[in-house]
Amino acid sequence: MKIGIIGSGNVGKALAAAGTRAGHTVTLSARSPEKAQEAAKATNSHAAGSNQEAVKDADLVVLAVPADKVDEVLGSLASELDGKVIVDVTNRVDVKDPGQVLDGSSMAEHIQKRAPKAHVVKAFNYAFASKMSDPKVGGTRLDGFVAGDDEAAKQKALEFIESIGFRPLDAGPLTMARALEAMGLLNIVLQIRNNWPWQSGWKLAGPTGDEE
Repeated sequence: MKIGIIGSGNVGKALAAAGTRAGHTVTLSARSPEKAQEAAKATNSHAAGSNQEAVKDADLVVLAVPADKVDEVLGSLASELDGKVIVDVTNRVDVKDPGQVLDGSSMAEHIQKRAPKAHVVKAFNYAFASKMSDPKVGGTRLDGFVAGDDEAAKQKALEFIESIGFRPLDAGPLTMARALEAMGLLNIVLQIRNNWPWQSGWKLAGPTGDEE
């Protein structure tokens, strides 16, 4: 597949490297063409001069930017996202007062409202960049959950997730992004509270029909 990744931080680079290794054509954009070139060189992917260029021919558009930058990115793209599959990997994080972000909404649903002609799916937000590059813990393949309302879009995301090493799991409609975002926040909070090394990932223990 052709994967367009917006964002050159740890998550964007991890998914770019993993996607390239899996045989996908990955194009990555950043805050500047120079940063995109730097990230592309580090991940064996292609650099885009703009977000518009990154999404133009993409089968999947991965939104790998901080949650507070989402509206700015969406506003700059406008109709370029019509008909596109958007993979939302963002998390709102408030460690001191989790209730501020665990409010019965989700970033994925917000993105769908801002880009109503796109097909938004939620994925990867529950995983750390280290696990996106290597989705195993102690030899166990981690689970890759995908939530979305459009079945074709969800299947594309599940295919991508499986190709880079996760066990793909359909988590249901886009409203389930609320649960996935809570899982992401929980993983972050656990690392901080316990001084863990940011290497944990999610695995649903069996019997689930595909034990590993």
